[in-house]
Amino acid sequence: MQPSDHKLIRIGVFYDGNFLWHVSNYYAYNHPKQSRISIPGLHTFVRHRVAELESTDVRYCQIVDAHYFRGRVRAQEAENKLLLNERIFDEVLMREGVTTHYLPLGPEGEKGIDVWLALEAYELAIYKHFDVMVLVACDGDFLPLVRKLNTLGTRVMLLGWDFKYTDRNGRERETKTAQFLLDEASYPLMMHQIIDDRSLRNDPIINGLFIPPKEFSVRAIVAQSNGVSVPESTQQQGRIQSLKQGYGFIAPNNGGLNLFFFHGETMNADFSELNIGDLVEYDLAQNDRGPCAVRVRVLDETLST
Repeated sequence: MQPSDHKLIRIGVFYDGNFLWHVSNYYAYNHPKQSRISIPGLHTFVRHRVAELESTDVRYCQIVDAHYFRGRVRAQEAENKLLLNERIFDEVLMREGVTTHYLPLGPEGEKGIDVWLALEAYELAIYKHFDVMVLVACDGDFLPLVRKLNTLGTRVMLLGWDFKYTDRNGRERETKTAQFLLDEASYPLMMHQIIDDRSLRNDPIINGLFIPPKEFSVRAIVAQSNGVSVPESTQQQGRIQSLKQGYGFIAPNNGGLNLFFFHGETMNADFSELNIGDLVEYDLAQNDRGPCAVRVRVLDETLST
């Protein structure tokens, strides 16, 4: 292709935030990668893969718009560390030029987010004339959006994931991307296959999809931002005494005051899978309010007896 034939490929990226969070948790806690998805790395991957599929140079493939949609806890119900953690992730999105769209979570969880994403994506495709729209989602409810984009001549790249894992209660969980969504997309990509492809294990673009280990710990970022001090050799055990929206308290086995812990501190299980009475191991730390628990790990009591 001659330089004069090059045409800028305008890319729009739309994230189903809850799906991305679920995928990121899977790689952080249930996959050998043991790391979260990197937003900058994902954008780099998208640009290179679009360039390959569109048979052009990556310099002519630019993300001109990106949007992230998710429900989240109402401000009056959120604890300070939860608000801080959300602020940190907001700054990651901001640095990558991603516009955020949030709705407060209701008693039944997320309501209206998928519809909002679909309407916004379709409207922006009309007004901004994306050549390729990247949809990070798995829900079949987005099928009408994909079909509408096809009528506009906008090519759809779908980033989907299929994976299974066993939670700490021995129950098998599964996430699967809707097949008819894959069938309608111009460029369907099954990301779990790409990531697990051994022939790509040294590919810097694929490895760049994950946050480097030294940057992975959200706890470390929160600690630096909130003055949390974690001394060496502080492992203790206790039982979960109570669970709230995004945080909980642990009753130490050796007595004393209950210790606060933030949902981002759970290391080997999702916070949503915890139960009151669970035996846990944790590191004792200190924040501006006093002692707290960090790096909380659920223990298998059958192995502890």
